[in-house]
Amino acid sequence: MDPTFWRERWQKQDIGFHQPAIHALLRKHWSRLGLDAGSPVFVPLCGKSLDMVWLAEQGHRVVGAELSEIAIDGFFAERGLEPSVRRIGNFVVKSAAAYELWCGDIFDMPADAVANVAGVYDRAALVAFPVDLQERYAGKLKELIPTAAPMLLITLDYDAEKMTGPPFAVPRAQVDHLFADSYTVTELERRPALDLNPHFRQRGLTALDESAYLLRRS
Repeated sequence: MDPTFWRERWQKQDIGFHQPAIHALLRKHWSRLGLDAGSPVFVPLCGKSLDMVWLAEQGHRVVGAELSEIAIDGFFAERGLEPSVRRIGNFVVKSAAAYELWCGDIFDMPADAVANVAGVYDRAALVAFPVDLQERYAGKLKELIPTAAPMLLITLDYDAEKMTGPPFAVPRAQVDHLFADSYTVTELERRPALDLNPHFRQRGLTALDESAYLLRRS
């Protein structure tokens, strides 16, 4: 998907994907990664997610990647933080408190940006990509993420004939296709989610499931 699409969504504040609360599956399942407090974690396509605040409250340093500078600036402004700014390659990197947010295209992200992360949290990244880009994204994660770092992946699944993403449907078979060559994939929970996201009914859905997976390098 053209990066301009997402930048324009932020410019127009058409950000229905931004959740006003910390994700329940993050709270419930993050401990399954077994990370030490204080260890850095990576949040791809982070937006201005409150999930990053929760992760910081658990003692983690949060490294995020996000296309939109509007989203990053909004995140820091809402926390009352004035970040330092530096340029690294194609990225503008803004840092304050426990957060280091890289503004740019994740496909250009250098491996040393996340070389020390101990875990990954993906709620909004994989589902943001259409099927033809999901493989490229998964390949980029495998290049970037240290071998020892597990991942908490949250996906959505629905009848793709009834709604065109984003967010895009990612059934279990697709998760296995993308990651099972490198990771052991454990489904931690699958739950009905249409009542939690009723606006999708207006887009034609009659059913929507949300799943949490634990991925560990095999």
